[in-house]
Amino acid sequence: MQDTGKQIDIARLQADLTAAGVELLSAHCAADRIRLKYSPQDIVAFGERRALQRAIASAEALHNFFSQIEAQISRQEDTNP
Repeated sequence: MQDTGKQIDIARLQADLTAAGVELLSAHCAADRIRLKYSPQDIVAFGERRALQRAIASAEALHNFFSQIEAQISRQEDTNP
């Protein structure tokens, strides 16, 4: 484990990760329901533009965050096989 120079509450971090995992699963299910019911063309044609832009921005932010986590896991696995 890397020393970040600050103390963290590990139990709180794990609880937060668990809660976030549940919320992400719910969001994933909601996106799947829309994906299975409507075509991308219909979503673009009839969806509220601002809501779509916010959803895209959220998805991009999540992708960036979890890509950083994935890269850190890979680095840690490379140094500790």
